[in-house]
Amino acid sequence: MNLGGAVTFSNSPTITYTPLTGNAYVKGLTTPLPVAQVFGAMQNGTPADSILLSSVQSINGLRNQQAGLNGIRPADPEFHRVRELMRDIQLSGAVRLYVKEDATKNEATVLALPNQNIPPEIQAASAEVRRLLRLRPDVTEFTLVSAPLPSSDTEVAVLTRSIIGLLQNMAAEVEVPPEHSARHVAVPGLEAGRTVPGVVPIIRIHSAKEKSTESFVNIYYRDTWFWIDDSDLVSKRAFAQLMQLFTMTDTGPRANLPVVTIPSR
Repeated sequence: MNLGGAVTFSNSPTITYTPLTGNAYVKGLTTPLPVAQVFGAMQNGTPADSILLSSVQSINGLRNQQAGLNGIRPADPEFHRVRELMRDIQLSGAVRLYVKEDATKNEATVLALPNQNIPPEIQAASAEVRRLLRLRPDVTEFTLVSAPLPSSDTEVAVLTRSIIGLLQNMAAEVEVPPEHSARHVAVPGLEAGRTVPGVVPIIRIHSAKEKSTESFVNIYYRDTWFWIDDSDLVSKRAFAQLMQLFTMTDTGPRANLPVVTIPSR
């Protein structure tokens, strides 16, 4: 069963999903996430370094890591540095996102990076972000656009991933059982306890024949248990973000759609 759409909570221990179906479901999975919503999530408290790693392909030409059949291509080092700096700026409360009219009266989504009346270390971080993204150092408001490259030094051009693209990158990090790789039913994933130089894991999904007693979520597939460890806060956060991003794709009417209620315990 494919689940997506809105999530609501009640006093009873259940979670209710209104699934997307048909064309709406396919479109929601394959359409790149709206740039404004990804950056809006930062404004609402989602860690900037985490959502940029999972949901963005590039920023002003700086490439994120990308999964393929031959493995994971590492990101540009500057991309990871931008993620770190944006998180520092976010924690200071100096990042702002809002909509305003441009000179032609069209609405534009604006990313504001103040460079005054902020602590010196945040001022330095903001200046470094401008340098890495080749933005004008004297400007505090930058227009967010969905594009591979900016058309000026006052634009932040972002290419986002679709839900399918995000899932593909997460899937490349699953610990694939050796017998599955040997039978060519799956490409090799990340090995347990091993890191790949230049690759920052989005999520860690373990596998074994026996069910873990310390799992946050788990699933049984092809005679193997796959799970996220309950002590892995980074992976738990990535999983929660994935569920939130599913809701971003649900923009159409939901009348007469089926409802699925799942016990939470």
